[in-house]
Amino acid sequence: MDETSCTAELTADADLPFNVFSKACPSRRTLEDVTGRWGSLTLGALYEGSLRFNELRRRVDGVSEKMLSQTLHSLERDGLVHREAQPTNPPRVDYELSPLGRDVTERLLSLIHFVEDRMPTVLEAQQSYDVARGAL
Repeated sequence: MDETSCTAELTADADLPFNVFSKACPSRRTLEDVTGRWGSLTLGALYEGSLRFNELRRRVDGVSEKMLSQTLHSLERDGLVHREAQPTNPPRVDYELSPLGRDVTERLLSLIHFVEDRMPTVLEAQQSYDVARGAL
């Protein structure tokens, strides 16, 4: 199955041309780029405004230079991030969300805030799980 044949797997009631549940569908890769650890954090950081590479790296605590670079390339390829290179010495490169990236990030931030708000419940569930299995 090639990447364009993901539409053949749609159910009769679906009206979308892509099916993220199909392994060959290109929408799956984009979803992975957006929801992966570094993708979601990078998009969230850029929601606040344009950032240079090192500013972004400091904002996304724990990301390596290599992973941030790979993440930015993927997000730029997906049309979610815009890269602006200034012809200065030294070169200045700024990253910002595209209009599509902004739309995606607004939805992503809703999930992020939901998870943050529910962390007391999550931590309690983790503790109960660990106690029940003798992990503590």
